[in-house]
Amino acid sequence: MLQEGREGRIVAATADELLGLVRRARAFVRAAGLKKRDRCALLAPNSIRWVAFDLALMAEGVIVVPLYTRQAPAELVAMMKDSAPSLICVGDAALRDALLALWLQAPRTVLLDDVFAAAAAQAPDEPRPLFDTDPVTIIYTSGTSGEAKGVVFSVANLNHMLPCTTGRLAVLMRERRRPDRVFHYLPFCFAGSWILLLTCLTRGCSLTLSTDLTMLADELRLAAPDYFLNVPALLERVSRGIEEQLAQRGGFALALFSKAKQAWASSQRGMPSLSERFWLALAGHLLFPAIRRKISPNLKALICGSAPLAVETQLFFHMLGVPVLQVYGLTETTAICTMDYPGRVEPGCVGPAIEGVEMKLGENDEILVRGPNVFPGYWNRPEETAQILRDGWFRTGDQGEVNPRGNWRIIGRIKNLLILSSGHNVAPEPLEEALGRTLPGAQHVLVVGDKQSFLAALVTGAVIPAQVEAALDTLNAGLPHYNRLRAFHICREPFTIENGLLTANGKMKRDAIAARYEAQIEAVYQKTTA
Repeated sequence: MLQEGREGRIVAATADELLGLVRRARAFVRAAGLKKRDRCALLAPNSIRWVAFDLALMAEGVIVVPLYTRQAPAELVAMMKDSAPSLICVGDAALRDALLALWLQAPRTVLLDDVFAAAAAQAPDEPRPLFDTDPVTIIYTSGTSGEAKGVVFSVANLNHMLPCTTGRLAVLMRERRRPDRVFHYLPFCFAGSWILLLTCLTRGCSLTLSTDLTMLADELRLAAPDYFLNVPALLERVSRGIEEQLAQRGGFALALFSKAKQAWASSQRGMPSLSERFWLALAGHLLFPAIRRKISPNLKALICGSAPLAVETQLFFHMLGVPVLQVYGLTETTAICTMDYPGRVEPGCVGPAIEGVEMKLGENDEILVRGPNVFPGYWNRPEETAQILRDGWFRTGDQGEVNPRGNWRIIGRIKNLLILSSGHNVAPEPLEEALGRTLPGAQHVLVVGDKQSFLAALVTGAVIPAQVEAALDTLNAGLPHYNRLRAFHICREPFTIENGLLTANGKMKRDAIAARYEAQIEAVYQKTTA
């Protein structure tokens, strides 16, 4: 039922073995004196034992607080102090020691291996009863522009969400003759990742967990999945890798790919010519199946969420015959508001609202959501809960639009809007995405210009000024005057989680970046206006 990639091999656990681990962990939880609604902080990378301990805590009615181990210890301590756990469970001794050095009055802290070190427990009784309003977990938001807040998931949230996700995957897999094969590399402390885990357990899938991102390609081949959850950055990396490998290979394969790619682009604009249809059909017969097999011989779809996916990247995989199903949601909506329906995907859109969920546009085209997927509130923050939940509608802070077919498109974050001195409102995300595509060496692009007369960009990565200038010339040619990027600064230090410029799930902390590079931004505007 569960597998781990371990140094090029697979370590597996059957359903019975998983239940045995859950029994051991439940015995530990009871011996530790944890009661229903107590909190337990869980700081460890994905593993079979992580899953077993998570299930054990749920069965005992203990609220799990999963945290991301790559965050700075000071940030982790702040979140733990906020959630006030009765027990802290850590994956390794080094992290434990770093946390305890910062929190001298921390509650009992154990290693994850200690949980399973005791002798095998007898078969436990039924799980403690939970009701719809009972909290199950507290997942902390990414905190892109402020302090992270604990989002409470209730039993009712999960009872609504899991039938939605399992039902949509049933459509994808149709009449299956074996359990779904699923690969997973994203940390379970993120809402969407955890929902996928519970969905796989509910469907009885065979779930393979990646334990080493440097071995991702090898583990993916061993898992041979039917589908797996992705962030846009990985899909963009995979698409670039495919093109680079074909360029190195050269010869007929590269020529065929180039002609097929041109034909595919033509087909997206209208009716391709007869010769273009020929090259596309030939690549679909000779080349694209080989590329798909290299990713996974069983691949039926890629699932993508957490951030906007470039339309070009989505179309690239569609050309190969691999549909990319997009998911949109926030932690506060139990990770999901919309999901692409297999066979009805519109590139650039994130699908229709899931069953039982209402969505509409409010002021400034802000997306508002109402339904059983919306969280009951932030942990111990009633005032902030009241600000974001009004008349049952959750204010997402995302700006969007919906077409006549009910498919939604996300434009950007309301709070990120830049208001130029001319009065023009500019969403920075589309510009950042477009410049990133035009400038392949760029790692991150941040557009600035609030209260200024024009827009500028901060760029990180292996780029030189001439490349950025050329990319800006290309990008600006098709933009209205107020949307053009007229200056830039290349940041030699990358934006990372460790230096506090990225959130735990890789999103840019705009306020922190702007503060770090305040002098450079000011110099850019002074130089350009001089």
